[in-house]
Amino acid sequence: MSDVTIRLAQEPAADALLGRSPLAALVGMLLDQQVPMEWAFAGPYTIATRMGGDDLDAREIAAYDPEEFAALLSTKPAVHRYPGSMAGRVQQLCRFLVQRYDGDAEGVWRDAATGAELLKRLTELPGFGKQKSQIFLALLGKQFGVRPRGWREAAGDYGEDGVYRSVADITGPESLDKVRSHKQEMKQAAKAARTAAKK
Repeated sequence: MSDVTIRLAQEPAADALLGRSPLAALVGMLLDQQVPMEWAFAGPYTIATRMGGDDLDAREIAAYDPEEFAALLSTKPAVHRYPGSMAGRVQQLCRFLVQRYDGDAEGVWRDAATGAELLKRLTELPGFGKQKSQIFLALLGKQFGVRPRGWREAAGDYGEDGVYRSVADITGPESLDKVRSHKQEMKQAAKAARTAAKK
């Protein structure tokens, strides 16, 4: 994956890492739950810095002492709202990448022939359910130029052009605000649906 311009963390150094490191992009997506999107995607850079490097290494993370790795993510400012449990998930993801892809995160998508095949590979990753996998697939297609046949269809609603539904559509502060507004609307609609169902 060649360097691409990414603006998910809204921090130049953190975004530069996301743009050049497939593993950083995957870890950022894994962290993107129950915290603001920028916080999640700044996480890989924070982890790399605390490990004394300028990139993430799946083998190194997989082999790291679990308690020490949890402490590394928990040091303030913490990498996530739940740094201990997310440290375990990051290590689980890296162990899977070492076992299945020889530690090469880009191997998940490098030779995927179709969007459906890529979606299947993503959903096999620890911590990646269908929705997270579709969002990441859309991010790969829209911003990283990874576009196997049928990728938009496999990404579902997140693959559509000209929408602001997920991190796949964030290219700067303005689009971040639009995605955030969309997420709020979705939450309110879901809440209204639940209330209506109780009546």
